[in-house]
Amino acid sequence: MSTAADESIRTRCGAAALGDHPGRATDVARWQAETRAGVLGELDVFLRAHRLGVVRGVALDDIARRYVTGGKCLRSTFMYVGWLCGAPPDAAALRAAAALELVHAFALLQDDVMDEATFRRAAPAGHVDFAGQHGDLDLPGDAARFGESAAVLLADICLVWADAMLRDSGIGAERLHRMWPRYDAMRVELALGQFADLLNDARAEPALDQVLAVARAKSGNYTVRRPLELGAAMAGCDESTLSALDRYGRVVGEAFQLRDDLLGVFGTEATGKPADGDLAQHKATTVVVTATQLAGPAERRELSALLAAPAVDEAAAARLRTLIAATGAPRRIEAMIGDRLAEARAATAALPAAVRDLLDGLALSCAARQV
Repeated sequence: MSTAADESIRTRCGAAALGDHPGRATDVARWQAETRAGVLGELDVFLRAHRLGVVRGVALDDIARRYVTGGKCLRSTFMYVGWLCGAPPDAAALRAAAALELVHAFALLQDDVMDEATFRRAAPAGHVDFAGQHGDLDLPGDAARFGESAAVLLADICLVWADAMLRDSGIGAERLHRMWPRYDAMRVELALGQFADLLNDARAEPALDQVLAVARAKSGNYTVRRPLELGAAMAGCDESTLSALDRYGRVVGEAFQLRDDLLGVFGTEATGKPADGDLAQHKATTVVVTATQLAGPAERRELSALLAAPAVDEAAAARLRTLIAATGAPRRIEAMIGDRLAEARAATAALPAAVRDLLDGLALSCAARQV
């Protein structure tokens, strides 16, 4: 990338915002939007250089691009903030952070297969899209099986791409060496969290602590804590900074997952978390478990009976939402989110004001998100 382009990224994705101490929510939101634009720009360059083309009539690139560039870029943003805790704005660091969106695309493609999801970001899920192409091309074999297999393979490609983008980001080998063990740990944690989620069943009535542990492994650590640590380690931050980011990342990751669980029960297609999804899959989320704990005897019996049914149709899901709301579980979850935001603010109290303000704003964005 040219020197002029590097300077443009420095201005757009760090220097101006940090120099101005983005304490107001609007300043942080603007910085976040500008950073996302920078990340998406880097991903666009990468995807153009790594086109997959058409394999025997099956198109791959549009699905890959939708999964890679269709999100809010939270993970890459947190990794870049981690970098800013110990180093100045840098184009290579932004490119390295953008690689986490490729890891996320890998996770989403596989998650959609495991969850038998039909939509992702207002479009057919990857395996559904591939199955449709199978039918259009009149290929041999089972369309659904082909779609799932193709989505898993595309996910594998995204994971390989992530490593390549990190290596080719322009970050020095010594800096990459510092962050690589944490990167490996994040990927293993993500896979183990997904494995635990396969065993997640509300009918087993697990304890809230168990459910939170799965949430941390599957989503919270991978969304906030690990990306922050990756950026900070890459920047050479000291142990006190890494420790503060670790504490912040743990609780903000939990707040993120708690909000996700609320959207999994009370969301809509427009929010990206359609209601009925978690309920239909009998998932023991924090919302469901908290509702069971707070319910009176009659409510608990009805909740258990509905959750124990082999299938949860629309009518059953609507009744479950009514029962869950009546127990006060949503209010309890909101209070838990608030507690974690307070913990996050305390964890970063000793960090420089500009970075602290960014982290405060990002915590609020995670906890209050609608998409």
